[in-house]
Amino acid sequence: MAVVLAAAAAPLRAQQDSVPAVRLAARQWFRGAGFGMFIHWGVYALLGQGEWVMQNRKIPVKTYEWLATTLDPVKFDAHAWVSAAKAAGVRYITITARHHDGFSMFATKQTPYNIVDWARYGRDPMQALADECHKQGIKLFFYYSQLDWHNPDYWPRGQTGHDTGRPESGDWNRYLAFMDAQLTELLTHYGPIGGIWFDGMWDKPDADWQLDKTYAMIHRLQPAALIVPNHHQAPKPGEDVQTFEQDLPGANTAGFNTTTIGALPLETSMTMNDSWGFNIADQHWKSADELIQKLAGAAGRDANLLLNIGPRPDGTIQPEALDRLGAIGAWMQVNGTSIYDTRGGPISPREWGVTTYRGDTVFVHVLHWPDRALAIPAFGRRVLRAAMLDGGAPVGVAQADSAITLTLPPGDSSAPDRVVVLTLAPGT
Repeated sequence: MAVVLAAAAAPLRAQQDSVPAVRLAARQWFRGAGFGMFIHWGVYALLGQGEWVMQNRKIPVKTYEWLATTLDPVKFDAHAWVSAAKAAGVRYITITARHHDGFSMFATKQTPYNIVDWARYGRDPMQALADECHKQGIKLFFYYSQLDWHNPDYWPRGQTGHDTGRPESGDWNRYLAFMDAQLTELLTHYGPIGGIWFDGMWDKPDADWQLDKTYAMIHRLQPAALIVPNHHQAPKPGEDVQTFEQDLPGANTAGFNTTTIGALPLETSMTMNDSWGFNIADQHWKSADELIQKLAGAAGRDANLLLNIGPRPDGTIQPEALDRLGAIGAWMQVNGTSIYDTRGGPISPREWGVTTYRGDTVFVHVLHWPDRALAIPAFGRRVLRAAMLDGGAPVGVAQADSAITLTLPPGDSSAPDRVVVLTLAPGT
């Protein structure tokens, strides 16, 4: 659909000229993945107050270190986690290998402060998860926090982590070397991974992060691994995906995301309730219908939805999250073709919904429209036929120069997403 892509074609071609084919193929896969699962899981789950509890409750390092010794997720089941993700229609998982509290949820030789050597559990859940993802055909991305509230070498301090009782001194270059060594472990011990999802650079946005060196190392160790930076800035050289936290691309309703949208594949990460990590008191769950609309809304803006769960400290997933994943999975069984391997457009998002397309097929996602008749802007192509994706009932089509009017068959106007399939006449 050349009319949609023309504006982005020039910068995209310029960018592709310097990117190896294997990484371009990985980007293309990511762009078509549609749906991912985010997992926030760590020591913080023990307190049930979200992943920022160390910062918010001003817990000193020594106290938090004691807490970490008690972590023992005896009910963790990698097969159950990956199976739930796959049944929901998820194509990739991004999990917190290390969050801002500095505790490594994987086996590492760089510090004893990890789940194998420090915690009661004594095993590597990332290895089990990687093995299961490989077995079930789900790509695994490792979230890695550049921010660290535990390591004394994270110095000078950034905007956070001032109340943990660390010495007011440290070696920044040694800290960067520590991070690169841990990233090397993640990229060499778990087989092929989808990539590294960075977070925390916003804590010290003006620091010398030596990104060029780190990014080059990642792409050298795994040429197809994608770099996904949650720094809330415009894309930088060496990055492969632009992600937006709790926001659709460019919207910035959260107040900290950039409104600049580059030519890279896009992603929007979102919570099911108000929390990323397990929060026992947070019952503000979005409904399954709302989450389905978020998924379609992201796809209509040419982005994947990375939907979060926050497992409990014993390794189980909250039933509220499983229920919603099940409902999304049932919807995706019928409607997934309107999400997977599509692009946003050819009509920009409207009050009534969004559109996606693949080749000569356009999917009209009717999210908020109570009537059977819906007028959509014409987009320069003739519609040969229209039908409901669910069930195939014919949809009336009246075409004019400026608009196409669709008449939907009788049905449930309260459904979260009524998808109309438009088959277009061959054209450019």
